[in-house]
This record gives sequence, C-alpha cells and structure tokens, in this order.
Amino acid sequence: MMAVSYLPVPLYSSQSVASPVVSLDPQCLWSKWYQLSHFIDEETEVQRTEMTPKVMDIYSVHRATFKFEPTDEDIRKKLCEGIFKVLVKDVPTTCQVSCLEVLRILSRDKKILVPVTTKENMQILLRLAKLNESDDSLEKVSEFPVIVESLKCLCNIVFNSQMAQQLSLELNLAAKLCNLLKKCKDRKCISDIKCFDLRLLFLLSLLHTDIRSQLRYELQGLPLLTQILESAFSIKWTDEYESAIDRNGPPLSPQETDCAIEALKALFNVTVDSWKVHKESDSHQFRVMAAVLRHCLLIVGPTEDKTEELHSNAVNLLSNVPVSCLDVLICPLTHEETAQEATTLDELPSNKTAEKETVLKSSTVVYNGMNMEAIHVLLSFMEKRIDKGSSYREGLTPVLSLLTECSRAHRNIRKFLKDQVLPPLRDVTNRPEVGSTVRNKLVRLMTHVDLGVKQIAAEFLFVLCKERVDSLLKYTGYGNAAGLLAARGLLAGGRGDNWYSEDEDTDTEEYKNAKPKEELLKPMGLKPDGTITPLEEALNQYSVIEETSSDTD
Repeated sequence: MMAVSYLPVPLYSSQSVASPVVSLDPQCLWSKWYQLSHFIDEETEVQRTEMTPKVMDIYSVHRATFKFEPTDEDIRKKLCEGIFKVLVKDVPTTCQVSCLEVLRILSRDKKILVPVTTKENMQILLRLAKLNESDDSLEKVSEFPVIVESLKCLCNIVFNSQMAQQLSLELNLAAKLCNLLKKCKDRKCISDIKCFDLRLLFLLSLLHTDIRSQLRYELQGLPLLTQILESAFSIKWTDEYESAIDRNGPPLSPQETDCAIEALKALFNVTVDSWKVHKESDSHQFRVMAAVLRHCLLIVGPTEDKTEELHSNAVNLLSNVPVSCLDVLICPLTHEETAQEATTLDELPSNKTAEKETVLKSSTVVYNGMNMEAIHVLLSFMEKRIDKGSSYREGLTPVLSLLTECSRAHRNIRKFLKDQVLPPLRDVTNRPEVGSTVRNKLVRLMTHVDLGVKQIAAEFLFVLCKERVDSLLKYTGYGNAAGLLAARGLLAGGRGDNWYSEDEDTDTEEYKNAKPKEELLKPMGLKPDGTITPLEEALNQYSVIEETSSDTD
C-alpha cells in the first residue's frame, strides 16, 4: 500500500499567514527586555508588578513576526538568555506566560537558538510544562496557560534546533510526553495541553526514527494514542469492533478536532510500515484502531474544512493498517437497522415516525446486508479530491491506494465499489473519459501526466474488474488502458495474477447491441506489396532484414 509522508508542520502561531519582515526595534526590546531580565534579580515585588505589562506590550506588537532582520540577531540572542534567567526564578504565573509568549516568537528563528539551546534551558521548559513531575496530577487550573505556552515553545525549539532534537533523546522527552498524556486522558477541560503534547510527540517521531520504535514498543504508543482518539470522539462501544454513531449529535468541537488531528498524525509516524511487518499478536490492536478510524469517518468537525482535514488524516493512517484488519470498516447491520430496513422498504411514510425511519435508513448505506457507510465516505472523499484538480499525488493517491487494497482483499468492499464506480454500462455512445460520473473521472486520470497518479487510478479500476482485461476494456477503452496492460504484459488479453470470485458481470441490452459494432484499432504493419499486415508480422520481417544486413564504414 502506498505510504504517505508528512511534511514538517508550520511553526505554531496564532495567525495562519506570516506577516512581512518586522525588525525587532532595539529600543522596544533590548532596552526594555534585557534590562528587565537583570531588573528581576533584585527580587522586589514592585518591580515584578511593573515587568508583566511591559512584556505583554512587546508580545502584542510582534506576535505575528516570523522573519527577522540579521541586524537584530545579537540583540535577540541576549534577549533569549534574559528570558531564561527570568523563567528559572519563582516569578508570578502572569509573568511566566508573558515571558514564554515572547520566547515562542523568538524561537521561530533558527539562528538565535544555537547559544540558548542547552540542557539546563531545556530542563527549565520541561519543568514549566510539567514534564519532569511523574506523580503530580494536573489540578491547578492557574498553571494550565504556563504548561501550554511551554509546550508551544518546545515545539518551535525542537523543530528548529538539531541540538534540541539530540537533547530530547538524552532527556527522554518522548516518555515524559506520554506520561503527561496519561494525566490528560479522558479530561475535556485540558484539550490545549493534549493538543500541543501530541504535536510535540508528532515532531519527535517525525524527526527521529529511534523515537518511533520507542513509542511503538517501549512506551506502548499505539494503544495510548488510540485511547486519546476514543476520548476525543467520545466513543461508546456496542461490540468488540463496533461503535455507536449518533447521527443527530452535535459536530466535534474545534478543540477535540485539533487534538484528534494531532493524534492521527502521531499515530501515522508510530505505525509507518506496520503493514509490512505485521504480527498476528498485533491484530487486535490494529482492528481496534481501524474501528476508531471508521467512527472518525462517520462524524463531522466544526467546519467543512476541518472535517476534510480530519478525514484526510484518517485515510493516511488507514494506509498503515494491515489490509487483513480493514474488514472492520464494514459491519453487519444492527438489529435496529435491519428492522427499519424491513419496515420501510415497501412502505411510504404516513406519519412522523415513519418519516424518521426513512431518513435514518437513507443515511445508512447498505450492501449485501453490510453497513457500507465508511466505504461510501471514502468514495465521496476520493471524488472530492479528484474534483479539486490539483495536488493529486499528495491528496488523491493515498485514498485511491487504500480503496484498491481494500477491494483486492475484501470481496464485499470490491463488489460495493464496483456497483458504485462501474455500474452496468448503458452509455455506449460517448467515449469512456467523457462525462461527469466517477468512472469518467477515473478514466481521465488513466492518462494523467503524473505517472504515479495514472498507475494507481488504472490499478483501482483493474481490481474492480477482477483484473480481467476484457472487462477493463469494456469500461475504459483500449487506448486508456494500454499503459497498464503494456506494463502487465496483458496487451493480448487475459487476466492478472490475483484470484477473485467467479461471479460473472451482466451486460446491459445497450452494451449487447453495441458490441457487434465494436472496432478496436490494433497496431498495423505494411507488407512489401503495399497491403496492411498486423504489427507483429511486420516486426518479424524487420528483424529478418536486420539480421541479414551489415553496416559498412
């Protein structure tokens, strides 16, 4: 299955668009901040009270600063040193938060982090983020802003500094983050702490392969992060791998959506390549995770964009799940759904109760007695990505690869997708790539300029056709399928190597009537007398000529 690679995430900011280059005025920062860092040494309460509003003024001016001019570099280095001198002291919470906010701004610049990224300074941030205390619970609400800002600073520093990345290994930061996550588990009120804990865990696992292994095997990151997802989605299990879906419930909150997205990205790093080295002992855990991801696909976020981002990360993670565990994406109908299907199948709604049943039934996608809602969501997601018309390799190939592998391994999924994507052929007058159906869109991708995109699109359709050449040609045309068939050595016909059930396709009357008029343009050659001959014979003649001729200098 095609693996998905995450690009490094942008540095945390309160705004999504970076501002123009803003110079940190020495009079604004150096004269106020560096002097204040020494000013605090005298330990007077009056001076501490004066410090916080001045720092807040600096933060409000430069909170959107992402690029800095080289002329200010020395000042900003000294400023960072001054901030750590303040943070090491027992200063009020408001002062700590203000200092950390400015440090977060300054940590966006890689150059100034070299002298300040030391083990002592990292330990200061770990202490403020409650990462050094294994037994203390998170009960003091007043400390939450300090914890959140410390985690934000650590995210920027680890992302921008190789020294910080090495120190993270030395300080066993991944284990400390997992301990903090356990304290946050099942607590809705501290979602910001969970979110940035997960973001830092994602960054560490992205930058260090050793941490991925540590998370997977030593720290039991797979069940821990799966439980974080369960908590974010408020999952209630009805069976071992089935959860209750409240179709009339509210959408996921913005905070829980962000936490879920960060957990999905961290899980992706932890499970990368798992489908290659799958052990039977891990089957249960992967099935639980796949069931949680099924639930994820069936819920919505606070906005359409957030829902798409949530589902996109779920698709990426499903690509890492062993294909044998993906059968939990579909499940038998519940007793309630079966009863509603029986009562509404042949009846028109005559009252509000019947109307409600009909609406509920229409929201449940059923095929062959199985609930196919999750597969239907994946199919709709795929079509939306096709309609976007850009970034196919990053946005489309993961879901296409996932659907291809699901179809190859699970008969019910393949038959449902075949019914949706390649229904009985009735339009026999237009070319296969002309039109607005899912089939038309996928056929157009078979000749896309991106080799990876056209290969996976052709592979998906080929699998839906049970790797039978004649069936593929019927739905896509010879020209569109030629690239795949040539690569597989199937230009002469036949079928692929994989085994599929022997149920036959049924042709429509329109196709049966049009088939006798079918004219495939096969490659042709030319005989010496001027008459046309198949290309194979022409090539044989050319080979004979080449063998009997000789070059002369």
